[in-house]
Amino acid sequence: MIKAIEAIALVKNFGVQRAVNNISFHVESGETFAILGENGAGKSTTMRMIAGRSPLTSGILKVDGLSIGTKGRHIRLILGVVPQENNLDPDLNVRENLLVYSKYFRIQKFEAEKRCDALLDFIKLTDKKDEKVEHLSGGMKRRLIIARALLHRPKILLLDEPTTGLDPNVRQEIWEKLEELRREENLTIVISTHYMDEAEKLARRLIVMSRGKIVIEGFPRQIIEERVKKFALEIREVELSIKPQNIKNVLFQKRGLTHLYFAETPDELTALMNYYGTRQMLLRPSNLEDVFLQMTDFDSSSIG
Repeated sequence: MIKAIEAIALVKNFGVQRAVNNISFHVESGETFAILGENGAGKSTTMRMIAGRSPLTSGILKVDGLSIGTKGRHIRLILGVVPQENNLDPDLNVRENLLVYSKYFRIQKFEAEKRCDALLDFIKLTDKKDEKVEHLSGGMKRRLIIARALLHRPKILLLDEPTTGLDPNVRQEIWEKLEELRREENLTIVISTHYMDEAEKLARRLIVMSRGKIVIEGFPRQIIEERVKKFALEIREVELSIKPQNIKNVLFQKRGLTHLYFAETPDELTALMNYYGTRQMLLRPSNLEDVFLQMTDFDSSSIG
């Protein structure tokens, strides 16, 4: 079966600086795939190469089985792109922003109007269709940009930091809409983000990039359980004089004045609670943020 996206030994240089360093990955058709990493990790550069907006220095990059180097124009017709920045036209109202964009894909007027109205209903902006975009909230603008990217019924949707700067309720709303799209239209979705919870909630598979390289790849839950086990105990505001407890098969991390323990079962962690007395504690499932922070310079070790 043809992969939605296939990258082999992908490299991108900007002068002497290597932004993407020999990475290989693939995206299956109909899945949500996340590219995760801090600012400067190379994820946005990778997204721009997939979108055909930045030529690769070397390597192989195919979208829907087509080479980005020779079939770029055709590939752009099957891609919907949601950029990191807000590039809506402030001189047009909400509906006009969609209608004008439809002309780039030579969509017939009747079909474009029908599609615009359906998408405005989908993103719940029908009652705002005659308003200028400058009057919209940040969350509404992001939803409109996503709707614009869907106008020509793309096979693959690329979203570069789609919820940056939005409050948690709006982010949750956008997540739900994206999953609804993937499920109902068999849309392939590729997201670049530095939000761990976003990647964990949306992505079937993911890669984590750091300094232009892939440092982790796989299924979110599998990655979490392999790196930091299934459950975490978080103890806050711990004095420096208190040392970690020695418990068999438990992983320990220290983040400032916070102690964290990771284990396969909650029972392995509850024994630690009495040792820390009345300090604020949280027993929870481990998550991708734990994995990500484990990769940084925090004091992390196995004990027992």
